[in-house]
Amino acid sequence: MPAVRLAFALSLTAVFLVLLNACEKDDICVEGDTPLLVITFFDAENPETAKEANRLRIIGLGQGDPITPSDRQTRDSIAIPLRPDTTRTGFVFILNSESDDDGNETGNRDTLYFDYSTDELYVSRACGFVSQYDGLSDELTPDSENWILDVEVIQTAVTSSVSAHVNIQH
Repeated sequence: MPAVRLAFALSLTAVFLVLLNACEKDDICVEGDTPLLVITFFDAENPETAKEANRLRIIGLGQGDPITPSDRQTRDSIAIPLRPDTTRTGFVFILNSESDDDGNETGNRDTLYFDYSTDELYVSRACGFVSQYDGLSDELTPDSENWILDVEVIQTAVTSSVSAHVNIQH
């Protein structure tokens, strides 16, 4: 009888250890973020020189609220989200953004669209799925006062938010 108990205890311990190793230990998502589109701004007259966009505001078309902070920051680069539920995302880039007396947005507006394909990747149980984008291309809507003079896609795959994907000259 003691041999049977020992065998049962060893079997139960082995099953417990197998089940313990089968569990995922990452209840917190650390590495599972959908990458943002990184855009850098350059001087159109000297394309190698970074140039800040003054009081920049970006509004995502079909996304409602402005993407950039409400304080209209001046910056030479920005990271913005692409929509994972479609293959095209549009943005209104507003240079020298201000609010008039009625609270309406003023400034020089340019509309820029990005087209891409979307890939969903499973990261882990805690992170779930993240989107990555490939085949990035752009379309600037021309108007009489474009402040964006040229758009150059320098990385067609958006798989991380570490380096720039698009250069805008103004």
